[in-house]
Amino acid sequence: MVIITKQQYVEYLICTIGNYTSSNLAEHLDDVSHDVITDYLSNERHTAHGLWELVERLIQDGPESFMLVDDSVQDKRYSQFIELVKLQYSGAEHGLVRGIGIVNLVHSAGDQKDFYPIDYRIYAPDQDGKTKNEHFSGMVINAVFAKKIKAKRILFDSWYASAENLKLVHRLELTFFTTLKSNRMVSLSKEGGWIHLNEIEWTWERLQNGVTVKLKEVPFKVQLFKVVATDGDIDWVITNGSDETLTTQAAQEANDVRWQIEELHRSLKQLTGTEKCQCRKGRSQRNHIACCYHAWLSLKVKAKALGKTLYQTKDDLWSDYLRAELAAPRIHAFMPA
Repeated sequence: MVIITKQQYVEYLICTIGNYTSSNLAEHLDDVSHDVITDYLSNERHTAHGLWELVERLIQDGPESFMLVDDSVQDKRYSQFIELVKLQYSGAEHGLVRGIGIVNLVHSAGDQKDFYPIDYRIYAPDQDGKTKNEHFSGMVINAVFAKKIKAKRILFDSWYASAENLKLVHRLELTFFTTLKSNRMVSLSKEGGWIHLNEIEWTWERLQNGVTVKLKEVPFKVQLFKVVATDGDIDWVITNGSDETLTTQAAQEANDVRWQIEELHRSLKQLTGTEKCQCRKGRSQRNHIACCYHAWLSLKVKAKALGKTLYQTKDDLWSDYLRAELAAPRIHAFMPA
């Protein structure tokens, strides 16, 4: 009986360009039909735990490391019959789009250093009833108690900066750096009451070193920083860190590490085809996504060994082909006599 293995499927995701469909794979494998591949995707059960087994020995873990949390939408706007697809907000599109949501947990050794996905959850409330915030708490708790992650700093954006999440992270004795939406209410003192962030008087001292504030429904105080970008955009960054010497610049630098997870989202889509599977079954989509993480990790390991980027490493796969064709083209330019 002809079968396809996970290794074959992952290697296909690594080397194909643009077309990540089962039919394209079947066309390039001898004696393997489209049905064999779709059966493989619908019958296997690859999960995020398999990803952790692969990356556990690769991460550079320690108290100074980071955990990063964010979500990404796999765009399926033209798909009408794929399970797990729902209308949801996409940061990349700055609006609602039909797609499959994934909440990712990434481990980072720090700015300009190695980072790896260590967990992820498919956002499918119609199937499991879980919110993104419940996936957040589940992955963080699992990282601390099951995976024994030693990283003490965790970064996430305003979507996950709910009072419940902040209290959870604080109870776990982790230091969070996150952003707040501009309509969040804070208090500088009991006498002053609750005010909006933009109502705070930002003296030069506060702009340099932040200000201690109280958030509604959060029992501990946090340090608030107003980070102004060169284009005038403002990020309101908070931390529960106890370092009284922390400056706005240091808080910004810590928060900037979060952009590594955006690199993961982008490269997963562009280099492994997370959005491109056309199978209708939810299980097939889950297995395809799991294999995409495996393909990304394979590219990451090879790129690190070569001292290149993931994009350069994948492009190199086609360089030999192009050189060979240029040296001895199988299709010559038509040149009229």
